[in-house]
Amino acid sequence: MQTIQNFKVDDVEKKDNLLEVISDKYCRAIIETTKHQPKSAIEITAETKIPISTVYRRIQTLIDNKLLAITGSISDDGKKFFMYKTKISGIKCSYNDGQIDVELILNN
Repeated sequence: MQTIQNFKVDDVEKKDNLLEVISDKYCRAIIETTKHQPKSAIEITAETKIPISTVYRRIQTLIDNKLLAITGSISDDGKKFFMYKTKISGIKCSYNDGQIDVELILNN
């Protein structure tokens, strides 16, 4: 049985950043397509139809906000190859009496 791990975000600035990121349709598409297995930027572009330059910008945003993991290798001919996988499977947000609660559901 798989257990779901949640992580409550307490820092106000981090909450604002996460809400801004998750409101972006391209970031959501990248999170969704990398939920089950790591993918390269080219694979993400092919699956989501997002332009490659936009994919790279959003990947950097997701990495900066610690929502995307990156692994990489260098081929025999010296080319760098990076794979990306989301660290989250969902976000729960609630607004009550002027307070915003944000909880991350971690991707196992």
